[in-house]
Amino acid sequence: MRRIAMLALLMTGACSMNPRLDIPKPPVAASYPDAAAAEPASAATIDWRTMFGDPRLQALIDLALANNRDLRVSTLNVEAARAQFRVARGAMLPQVDANGSYTRQRIPTSTAAAGIGGATGGGTGTAMPSGFEFGQYSANAALTSFEIDLFGRLRSQSQAAFERYLASDEGRRAARIALIGSVVDAYLAERLAAEQLALTERTMADWNMSLDITRRQHEAKQVSGLELAQAEGQVQQAAADLAAGQRALAQAGNALQLLVGAPIPADLPAPIPLADQPIMTQLPAGLPSDLIANRPDIRQAERELVAANADVGAARAAFFPRLSLTGLFGFTSLAFDNLFKGDNRTWSFTPQISQPIFRGGSLRGELRLAKVQKSIAIANYEKAIQTGFREVADGLAGRATYKRQLDAQRKAVDAAERRTRLSDMRYRVGFDSRLELLDAQRSQYAAQQAMLELRRQELSSATGLYRALGGGDEGRAPSK
Repeated sequence: MRRIAMLALLMTGACSMNPRLDIPKPPVAASYPDAAAAEPASAATIDWRTMFGDPRLQALIDLALANNRDLRVSTLNVEAARAQFRVARGAMLPQVDANGSYTRQRIPTSTAAAGIGGATGGGTGTAMPSGFEFGQYSANAALTSFEIDLFGRLRSQSQAAFERYLASDEGRRAARIALIGSVVDAYLAERLAAEQLALTERTMADWNMSLDITRRQHEAKQVSGLELAQAEGQVQQAAADLAAGQRALAQAGNALQLLVGAPIPADLPAPIPLADQPIMTQLPAGLPSDLIANRPDIRQAERELVAANADVGAARAAFFPRLSLTGLFGFTSLAFDNLFKGDNRTWSFTPQISQPIFRGGSLRGELRLAKVQKSIAIANYEKAIQTGFREVADGLAGRATYKRQLDAQRKAVDAAERRTRLSDMRYRVGFDSRLELLDAQRSQYAAQQAMLELRRQELSSATGLYRALGGGDEGRAPSK
């Protein structure tokens, strides 16, 4: 009992060689540029279904979360890190093996005559003219090289493995948020390509009708060849835009299907036009401290920093002695039916202590490497915060300017449409040439295309801000 109590005391009295870890202060300003004076909430608290109200888009996100291969790999990486943590934690516990064996051996006559084989009397041995043969049974439980973690080396390794497990889970969350944002961007790109293609088709149909009129007028000597050439060039440019739009729509659909990870079902809800997309564009940003708490990639970098600090502790503990225990308790007998009788009991107890003396500088190299890795982890942590701050600042700049730009672009589209109507009226009464009408039509077409692109940019900017603030993360960190 005294030995057991002493062993427990040694195990519980293990110290830690981990250096003190002071998490660096965020290397960013205390507030975001272009942020409102008081934004107590953050978009990270908004569920992605609330953020993206299009039922078709929600169905696509659900499919992607279930089928995307990159997210599946991230989830498997979490399981791998968890298994590695279990391996590291298992090294802190005794490893006991149960063994059973049977040995048959022969002792020469000369050895038996010297008395070495005399102990076998009464067993299952068989005397022969040339020697003595006997069998031996054994059963035991063995404790093999159990290290008593006096200086916390194994504890530091286990902590590092656990922190990397948590970091991998944060990486999975970051991949999940990135996937949601990517699906939204791909969906918006597909909607843009589809609506621009539809606009091109309508415009090309109108321009073909106008070209037919121009050809008849040219045949009647009412318009010049220059005007006819201008009308034909306009139609051909629309045809080129039509081919480009068809390609863009096909490629956008392929990109969306890759993100979804499965064929897109045909029974999804009908898409909502870009102009009416129910995506929230005025999102609260909160404070940079909220960013550090909500963004999984920043939490992942912090976990990696804690793990690197534990690696330093393990490397420092490697300089100190290691105490290990090897023990065995079992039974040995020449007859199987007598194996577990008290007289056949056998045991051994072997404590061992080892102190590194010369390792060719490898221990110092490992310690130096661990310290450098910790410095790298600090830099990565600070960079993750700076990157997140910049992404939020970019999103806030979009939030502050896209609405004004869209209002101005809508007025430009209205003006272009009004100019086209007036030019058509003036052309019909002979006040303007055909060239003026063609130029007005091209300006209207370009303004409408730009309006669609600008609306997509506004929605993508809002999605980027939502992602930058850590939105869409519905999980919690795992427990040890």
